[in-house]
Amino acid sequence: MLLNASGCLDGLTAPDVARSLDAFVTKTVTPLPRDGNAPVRIAETDVGMLNSIGLANPGIDRFLTRNLPQLAELGVPIWVSVGGFETDDYADICSRLDDHAEVSAIELNVSCPNVETPADSAAEIVSASRLATRKPLWAKLSPAVPDIAEVARAAQASGADGLSLVNTIRGLKLDERTLRPVLGPGQGGLSGPALKPIALAAVATCYRATQMPIVGMGGVQTGLDALELIAVGARHVALGTVLFADPDAAARVRAELHAAAAARGWNAYEDGYAVAHEETLSAGATLDERSSV
Repeated sequence: MLLNASGCLDGLTAPDVARSLDAFVTKTVTPLPRDGNAPVRIAETDVGMLNSIGLANPGIDRFLTRNLPQLAELGVPIWVSVGGFETDDYADICSRLDDHAEVSAIELNVSCPNVETPADSAAEIVSASRLATRKPLWAKLSPAVPDIAEVARAAQASGADGLSLVNTIRGLKLDERTLRPVLGPGQGGLSGPALKPIALAAVATCYRATQMPIVGMGGVQTGLDALELIAVGARHVALGTVLFADPDAAARVRAELHAAAAARGWNAYEDGYAVAHEETLSAGATLDERSSV
């Protein structure tokens, strides 16, 4: 399944792009409306894009009355990204989404680098959200933690149905003339090609640790990029920064994905699922997830 990374596509302003995906993921919704961070909020770098949007969104009330009914008209499954600043924020929004048939799944944004949400709160957030909804829950994790396998196992034990890997990682760009930060808030989340090796490592680690369904994302530009994420354990793949430069990327990446699988003698790209682990698993080898070797 091909999705978009939350925040990288507005399904209401680009409905045709959203319809080209197998599911559409909303921007993160919070309890109250948020204007987000002060400009400048997006900046290009040599290796990708920095953003510090600050969870700008209309809030759950307006989302339910205005945005969700319009998104339902897209004709694709809708995943709602949920964020907050307290555990109860997540649970309350999940409870309000529970009776909306338009919502196919909920992605818990427990890792946004532009707000202070500690990674070690993931288990608490997932547990409270699980009690509040019957919807499938996907925990979106940050790679910027000492042991992502531990966080993944905690999310699994608390009731998550799957993992979204990875969110952006914190970065900084300076103005060439003034040598001051380009972004208004200073630092922001780095996405794009530089994130791909980090995403591959995180997906591989969490696959070994949990065997949970994973949406892999981070630096996907081509079908081969998507196939590599599948090879390390992703069941689904999300497109992010590439959608800004190439709104038609979904069709292209999907075609390239099938071609890359065929070039390796597979009947379908699903045949490549977790192949990167086959020798390790068949040999019964174990790996300390904290090891850098």
